[in-house]
Amino acid sequence: MEITQIVLASRPKGNPSKENFRFEKVELPALQDGQVLLEPHFFSVDPYMRGRMNDAKSYTPPFQVDAPLEGGVVAKVLESRSEALQPGDVVLGALPWATQSIAEAKKLQKIDTSLAPASYYLGILGMPGLTAYFGLLDIGQPKEGETVVVSGAAGAVGMVVGQIAKLKGCRVVGLAGSDEKVELLKKEFGYDEVINYKTTQDLRADLQAACPNGVDVYFDNVGGEITDAVISLINFHARLAICGQIAHYNDEKPQQGPRFLPLILTRSALIKGFIVSNYHARFPEGMQQLGTWVKEGKLHYQETIVEGFDQLPEAFLGLFTGQNQGKMLVKV
Repeated sequence: MEITQIVLASRPKGNPSKENFRFEKVELPALQDGQVLLEPHFFSVDPYMRGRMNDAKSYTPPFQVDAPLEGGVVAKVLESRSEALQPGDVVLGALPWATQSIAEAKKLQKIDTSLAPASYYLGILGMPGLTAYFGLLDIGQPKEGETVVVSGAAGAVGMVVGQIAKLKGCRVVGLAGSDEKVELLKKEFGYDEVINYKTTQDLRADLQAACPNGVDVYFDNVGGEITDAVISLINFHARLAICGQIAHYNDEKPQQGPRFLPLILTRSALIKGFIVSNYHARFPEGMQQLGTWVKEGKLHYQETIVEGFDQLPEAFLGLFTGQNQGKMLVKV
């Protein structure tokens, strides 16, 4: 059977471009015992994939040149040679960017689309939701009345972080890159204040006005100048959860920023980086609580859905120009 796949044509230098991707036709091999044939419904595109395009040691292996890219995918089982899955089942897994694929059934998670839309398992009930849940609650440990600041607040993770912080009784301040996102976060997602970091004339002054009692918890999805400004306002015993550094993913050489470790020292602050897979053993706990909050109407979510398999590279590139509100997905 002939399928189309998208491979990494070359490793980007600086900002990735369409030239780093290539579409090609390949033949799928015959199905083996324990395997299933899958048809994708939703592809997840995520900022962490940019790091995998580099030939560098990290927490997950790099993509290989001339091999398909892969990521989170919700797919339907078309054929099965496994007792665990039947044709028609909907599953979640790490799968290649391809119009159809073969996978080991044991590496897939069957999902229940009667509890939530299938796409939610790539968003609020999947990696982004779990990232927000564990990063904020385990590292940030927000307490009622504290101030929580979230960079990349209109992204797939940031939207959830802010809402959980509000559920914990916190004042929540976000940073986003457009007036539309600012209004969305305040009206739909409960943020107390949101700063447009692209139009502000004085980021530090605006943050100080939005956080009159300083910053107790900082959930960082961005890094760069935003983080430099936020850290200047941290309180004694502040907690900083470092989730993403999208401001730096396309850097060709390290940037020199303010040296903030003296502030970490004098404020007795905690700064901790994390990867959601660190919490793999606790995923059922996180999914159950997130699912309960969604069912109770306490958590809301927004998706940016791009139609068409051939739009995967464009959707991925759009992450770095802020084209998404909430989770960026490609629907096939």
